[in-house]
Amino acid sequence: MDEELLSALHSEVATDLLRRVRGGEATSQELSVAVRFLKDNGIEAKPVENSPLAGLIDSLPEFDSEVVN
Repeated sequence: MDEELLSALHSEVATDLLRRVRGGEATSQELSVAVRFLKDNGIEAKPVENSPLAGLIDSLPEFDSEVVN
């Protein structure tokens, strides 16, 4: 397959996902697709102080690892 065509498709997918996320219209399924797209392309994020990722992590509830049913 033509490498230029594949590159254009990759770019369009990234652009559309980014537009939907930035516009606040992305569904939870589309957000999952965006996360997978990043992972598949070797993109990782590390939480740094005062970053959106750090804020997300800080907002998650803490669970007791020794909860007994």
